[in-house]
Amino acid sequence: MVRTATFLFAGAAMLQAAQACRSTEEFKFDASASAAIGRFADSGEPLRLLKTSDEDPGTWVTEEEKIENYMLKHVHFMDVTETQELEELGAARREHLSKRQSPYPTPSRQSIANPIIATLSQSSIQSSITGLTNIYNRYYRGSYAASSASFMLSAVRSAASGNSAITVRQFTHSFNQPSVIATIPGTSTDRVVVGAHYDSINQASVSGRAPGADDNASGVATILEALRVLANARYAPGNTLEFHFYAGEEGGLLGARDIFNNYASNRVNVLAMLNQDMTGYSTSNVIAVYTDYVDSALTTYVQRLVPIYTSLRLVTDRCGYGCSDHAAARSAGYPASYVCADTMSDSSPYIHTTQDTVQSSFYPHVLQHSRLTVGFLVEASYW
Repeated sequence: MVRTATFLFAGAAMLQAAQACRSTEEFKFDASASAAIGRFADSGEPLRLLKTSDEDPGTWVTEEEKIENYMLKHVHFMDVTETQELEELGAARREHLSKRQSPYPTPSRQSIANPIIATLSQSSIQSSITGLTNIYNRYYRGSYAASSASFMLSAVRSAASGNSAITVRQFTHSFNQPSVIATIPGTSTDRVVVGAHYDSINQASVSGRAPGADDNASGVATILEALRVLANARYAPGNTLEFHFYAGEEGGLLGARDIFNNYASNRVNVLAMLNQDMTGYSTSNVIAVYTDYVDSALTTYVQRLVPIYTSLRLVTDRCGYGCSDHAAARSAGYPASYVCADTMSDSSPYIHTTQDTVQSSFYPHVLQHSRLTVGFLVEASYW
């Protein structure tokens, strides 16, 4: 999660899965396009364009300035260097969404979802969180960026291995940490997306230890477990279901912005995006649905699902900025929603530090988020 404290600017690896997935494809970032729109410092160093709000025209900075003046000072921002057209691409779609009337049906697929939900495993969730936190850090430009990406790809392949119809592919970026996308094909090409970022950061030192248990191994485990049980059930949806594991979120929503920029450019129809970020730490034992930088109709729908598919008390909150990958989907004009384990004030005080380590209380809480994710996907299969 891209978090802000008091500063605001104005403006051990997993086993390779058997080759059960039908194919593994790779989507590549177009580096030549980046060069065409980029700028360079007098020294020749490439500059990055950062925005601290929707209204901010942006500031060009070096990578070192980005780290020192934004990331290490807890300033919220988006890195839009390679995706400067995203908001323009999404403008017409957002206008259309604003005119919808009652777009989502009454939830009614519990008889289909609940038998699948019953196969969710807390021990499987524990294994996923432990595996990710065992990596020294998962910083998107660090020494472990590539190895964490390999781990993520292997984990997704393993989760998807129960159904040979599922495809798993990498989506490469301008940095050495690809995102991973698993797809359960439907009878329709319309897509429903659930997402979580897998990178981590230590905001005292980007090269330091960053286990990232709550932020965001917990969110990854949430949707990874949903993928596993849907694959094992050989669930055949109407709408195509996608599971996104984003790279570079802590660097300014980089992976998600790249993907949704690609989707918007190619007129991919995404019906909904549900983001899971920080789903483990909740001393109040609640589930928080956030209400800003999201689609209001989809968010209301997700709120309706919480008491149907979880035993957690529903609370709501606002980030005050585009705090995670749902903001990238929203910028592209896609309906987006965001679910977290707790409110901003009650969220983990340990994120982005060496102390964001595994707690046993995470596992049952993440399981509840996985229940919601499966319920959401099954319900959305029939829209």
